[in-house]
Amino acid sequence: MRNTLLSIALFGAMSLSAQQKSTISIYPDKANQTINKEVYGQFAEHLGTCIYGGLWVGEKSSIPNTNGYRNDVVKALKDLKVPVLRWPGGCFADEYHWRDGIGPKENRPRMVNNNWGGTVEDNSFGTHEFLNLCELLGCEPYISGNVGSGTVEELAKWVEYMTAEQGSPMAKLRKENGREKPWKVKFLGVGNESWGCGGSMRPEYYSDLYRRYSTYCRNFDGNKLYKIASGASDYDYDWTETLMKNIGQRMDGVSLHYYTVLGWDGSKGSATKFTDEDYYWTIGKCLEIEPVIKKHIAIMDKYDPKKQVDLLVDEWGTWWDTEPGTNPGHLYQQNTLRDAFVASLSLDVFHKYTDRIKMANIAQVANVLQSMILTKDDKMVLTPTYYVFKMYNVHQDATYLPIEIACDKKVVRGERIVPMISSTASKDKNGLVHISISNVSLNESEDIQINLGGLKANKVKGEILTSKNISDYNDFDKKDVVTPKSFNGAKIVKGNLNVSLPAKSIVTLTLE
Repeated sequence: MRNTLLSIALFGAMSLSAQQKSTISIYPDKANQTINKEVYGQFAEHLGTCIYGGLWVGEKSSIPNTNGYRNDVVKALKDLKVPVLRWPGGCFADEYHWRDGIGPKENRPRMVNNNWGGTVEDNSFGTHEFLNLCELLGCEPYISGNVGSGTVEELAKWVEYMTAEQGSPMAKLRKENGREKPWKVKFLGVGNESWGCGGSMRPEYYSDLYRRYSTYCRNFDGNKLYKIASGASDYDYDWTETLMKNIGQRMDGVSLHYYTVLGWDGSKGSATKFTDEDYYWTIGKCLEIEPVIKKHIAIMDKYDPKKQVDLLVDEWGTWWDTEPGTNPGHLYQQNTLRDAFVASLSLDVFHKYTDRIKMANIAQVANVLQSMILTKDDKMVLTPTYYVFKMYNVHQDATYLPIEIACDKKVVRGERIVPMISSTASKDKNGLVHISISNVSLNESEDIQINLGGLKANKVKGEILTSKNISDYNDFDKKDVVTPKSFNGAKIVKGNLNVSLPAKSIVTLTLE
């Protein structure tokens, strides 16, 4: 049966490959969903040099900083319009005890980061430093609470410390530590990967723990918590089913983690040295997130047809072998044009399911996995993935415009079928239409005709991200190998938009 289905799929792919042009049809009359800006969320874990050296260098550092935060990194993240930042993990969250990270820095105890390389940390970056950074960036904080090794009392008092106005012991302690007014903290994760590094729990057991912990995480002085259950990894549909059945609407959202890796067996491979077939296989793995999302959503719909519980893809991205010569526990990897495609195609998928997906957090913001930013001492470089997020931030809080694509497809290793074109479109509050398109093909340019569905436009401007090789990347001595350029390959002809898109390129167009 499987061979028969594959033969049908291959026949369909070969039929489409005979087309000379690709088409995209936009359906503005079917637009009724908003792309939450939090879909462009970031993730900062105490892992490698994400925090120490990436975001934070301390007030006494010779690296230019403001109150300990790197000036260059802060500016880059402000330009990115980061909407939400998740912290302190990841696996680190379920070993983090928040009281170790408050008070005078010289009195904070050191700790060994057992999850990630055995690094000794001094806890100089704690609750105040994180929440003040979020205020500096103008983004929402997303706190991951310790369920794995913590207590109900510990998490309850952390919430009180951060959000209570006055009259409580934790508010008094916060004031003694220099913060008079509470912070606004909306997003609270009740544990992380509780099926694995967060406690190796069964879903039934975690469901009961969630109900208990969340009961004591209270709303103080007008601060309303949005509580997030520790959800499934990839294809674990039973986990989602059990949580929906046993927790239901006691949670505001449930998480999902999905990483794009290279190997058939889950192995990773090099970030910068890969074959063309490796590249297409990676794209296929990336796109496999869509059927995974659909299956989890179908389970959620069964128990929650009114869609009152959100799905949050709060860890996603590529995961390659660490760079040679670096600590394997620090997960430092380079970031090529291939990673940029994983970012653009994943965001295209997230946009399609905005009735459920209200947040996504790429892993991670600096120096870890699919980073926005790489730092080395006083140097900083922006990655191709950073530029995708910057080109795509026009879609934040815009109305999603449904689209339909007809394009060539490629069969990879006789199993995965990879469309050569991916796209997404939106209309912002000012009436501007933005269309992002990715040409996945390594060798073939695409002439794409876009039916605008009645949308009016007089002119079009655009930006393109591409490079000579799919394995190209930006490094500290060559920072601008993969950077956006102005794009003039789009024209409006008789109410349609014609786009000539080079091979292995990503564009964002603005219609005016």
